[in-house]
Amino acid sequence: MADISALLPAATLRNLSDKLYEKRKNAALEVEGVVRHLTAAGDHEKLTTVINVLINDFALSPQANHRKGGLIGLAAATVGLAGEAAQHLAQIVPPVLNSLSDQDSRVRYYACEGLYNIAKVARGDLILFFNQIFDALCKLSADSGPNVQSAAHLLDKLIKDIVAESDQFSIEEFIPLLRERMNVLNPYVRQFLVGWITLLDSAPDIDMLGFLPDFLDGLFNMLSDSSHEIRQQADSALSEFLQEIKDSPSVDYGRMAEILVRRAGSPDEFTRLTAITWVNEFVKLGGDQLVPYYSDILSSILPCISDKEEKIKAVARETNEELRAINIEPAEDFDIGAFLGIARREIGSEWEATRLEALRWMLVLLERHRAEVLSYLNDIFPALLQSLSDSSDEVVLLVLKIHACIAQETQHFRQLIVFLVYQFKLEPSLLEKRGALILRRLCVLLDAERIYRELASILEGEADLEFATVMVQALNLILLTASELAELRTLLKHSLSIPAGQDLFIALYSSWCHSPMATISLCLLVQAYQHATSVIQSLAEEDINVKFLVQVDKLVRLLEAPVFTYLRLQLLEPGRYPALLKALNGLLMLLPQGTYVIPKLMVGECMLN
Repeated sequence: MADISALLPAATLRNLSDKLYEKRKNAALEVEGVVRHLTAAGDHEKLTTVINVLINDFALSPQANHRKGGLIGLAAATVGLAGEAAQHLAQIVPPVLNSLSDQDSRVRYYACEGLYNIAKVARGDLILFFNQIFDALCKLSADSGPNVQSAAHLLDKLIKDIVAESDQFSIEEFIPLLRERMNVLNPYVRQFLVGWITLLDSAPDIDMLGFLPDFLDGLFNMLSDSSHEIRQQADSALSEFLQEIKDSPSVDYGRMAEILVRRAGSPDEFTRLTAITWVNEFVKLGGDQLVPYYSDILSSILPCISDKEEKIKAVARETNEELRAINIEPAEDFDIGAFLGIARREIGSEWEATRLEALRWMLVLLERHRAEVLSYLNDIFPALLQSLSDSSDEVVLLVLKIHACIAQETQHFRQLIVFLVYQFKLEPSLLEKRGALILRRLCVLLDAERIYRELASILEGEADLEFATVMVQALNLILLTASELAELRTLLKHSLSIPAGQDLFIALYSSWCHSPMATISLCLLVQAYQHATSVIQSLAEEDINVKFLVQVDKLVRLLEAPVFTYLRLQLLEPGRYPALLKALNGLLMLLPQGTYVIPKLMVGECMLN
């Protein structure tokens, strides 16, 4: 190995480690001259000697000034090497990279300056060290020294230019490095990363879109940054990628869909809006690729439908309609069970709009894929029953529509009525507050006569007599007053002349006996006045309490309702309907005498008597 003293004068070596920058700079110019001369002579052995001295005696020295001199010397040597620099980069670059993380900020500054000068000479040959350079620059972007940050910024711009013009840059090797750093919270690092993503995406020969799933989550994470500038940069990058997705014939929607679903639930409003906007576009563009992710997408849409931000609600509603408009045939990738599970969960949401949309999904799936949905009936039925207690009438009506759709088959019809009675028994307030709405609507959606027959059959054997009484009284009131049961009342009025009416009366009678007043009103409805009189007379043996008198009062007042118009007109012919007079008189006798205000009907009846 050549003697270094014969190549570089002692004064040059001494000045290279001087504390004064000017002396170090002049020494570096002398090193450049020596190296240029040796390069021209093709003396690679002496070149290696000079470079080793600059590394071992200076760049790796424990003395800070020596390290500064080594860095400026290595940069000068690279300038001297010029076109021959490539074959010595493996020697020169590693110690410079090592100095980028030096504990002395001035050394880090000179390392940036040195690498900048090396890069100007080496250009594309430096790509071999790109990942290490990128890693160092990422850390330097958040350096505590302003001068170091400034130097690193200049170096970063040069490296970007080199990458943009290089045909040897490996995006496949770079992406893992990028992915590891995407969740860093430092604002300077985030700006650095977005800058690189934007640059690489603009390069015509680099397919960043194909690797978008690797760093998409990190970009979305930046949307909630406290810095407006970073949020803006991340949003700009995401907007560009979304446009590329729209224009691209081949996109990996699946992996990105998983990310979007998570981000749609972000506590940050801007992140939610951006995520649900992407989901909206994916539903329009994704096709068969998205089928396995439809249930996950639904899980992100339904909560957003009730978002406090109007823009998010609008996009979520549109996306929901787009998804529902896709008529997918059950297949291996389409999991109806997952859809139903999400809908079942969301009908318990605190937000009415979300509950309604979840129920609409159940109804749509039931209409399109009835057999498959009914196979999950045990999973969804309890939740549907519970939803009958919902505070929203609209929700309850939609739940009833689903129940009616399920109950088209005999076994499911029976199950519905049995469980409905059980729910009324378990939750008395449901019968009190929602009973009329539920039963009247079911009579519209299903066959009213069939419902009343089934309810009567169940209540006839009910062991809890108090509940059975309350239930029969509710059913009786609905029967007598609800417009939806007009045909049923007409059938019962003609029981004495129509076999079908007689059969219905017999079917109801046994269970109606749980309530004396319900029994009497049923007899009056079917014009079985003699039997009504007999029932009234039998009440002499009953304990006349307040509850009993309240029921008598309700019946008496009901007799003035439109449903009993025919009965009141029959009082004009007392000779033809003596049993009616006797029954009404009996009811009057059951009421407290003296203090009770007698309805007009009873006054008329008394006058007839």
